[in-house]
Amino acid sequence: MVSIKGGRKRLMTGAIATATAGLALGAFALSGTANGATGTAEAAGVTKHAKPTVILEHGAFADGSSWNGVIADLRADGYPVVAAADPLRGPASDAAALRTVLDHVKGPKIVVGHSYGGNVISEATTGDPEVKALVYVAAFLPAPGESALELTNKYPGSTLPGALDPVTYQQADGSTATDLYIRQDKFHHQFAADVPVRQAALMAAEQRPIAQAALEEKATTAAWKTKPSWDIITTEDLNIPPAVQRFMAERAHAHTTEVAASHSVAVSHPHLVADVIERAARTTVR
Repeated sequence: MVSIKGGRKRLMTGAIATATAGLALGAFALSGTANGATGTAEAAGVTKHAKPTVILEHGAFADGSSWNGVIADLRADGYPVVAAADPLRGPASDAAALRTVLDHVKGPKIVVGHSYGGNVISEATTGDPEVKALVYVAAFLPAPGESALELTNKYPGSTLPGALDPVTYQQADGSTATDLYIRQDKFHHQFAADVPVRQAALMAAEQRPIAQAALEEKATTAAWKTKPSWDIITTEDLNIPPAVQRFMAERAHAHTTEVAASHSVAVSHPHLVADVIERAARTTVR
């Protein structure tokens, strides 16, 4: 396990490749000069492999912009990236939505989930041979039969219930459902305490609600049982208690990194998160 207190600088050596973060996977051609002549890497007898695509799945009370800093680092290091939109309706239906992205992007993939997004990637990637590794970022790693709510309450420490702003509405079939937001006046402390106040205020205004039923829905499968996993544990997290995160990571035999950070670690420590993702990629895709 790696333990980090605060942020760290990224050490970048050699030339930095850039790649477009679209859904298409490009072949990265390598060219150079030798004795004044130019030629491809293949002509020089060097094999250049395309890097895996990184698929990012956000969690509750967030959206794809929560990955902005991570995406910038990954793209600078030559990784194609897709930040998928999580509907936040329930693990099964959200996993089906994510699988449409996974099926569209060809080639090896590293799939990353933040918070509730961990539930989604655990289900969506089961049985997919192109997914080479999973990275959990302050996330749930549920076993079949477990829900996010059940895991949150496994150990004390979450103050999320007192910060929630529930909104109940009528569905098309006449039944009622409840969406959950975090109260904007509590968002900074609860969700993003180590993010600058102005930035946290924007995040609070832009947050996407999660269906209450999604947190109560039980997992049916667990991809971490068969795929190598990495886990970033946030020791100042007020949503998912650190003890819960450690329990799940140990059970999954994940490669763990602990950092003194809030639940919004991808925003407050994007370099660290990108480094862990790249470590997973280098280890599993050769």
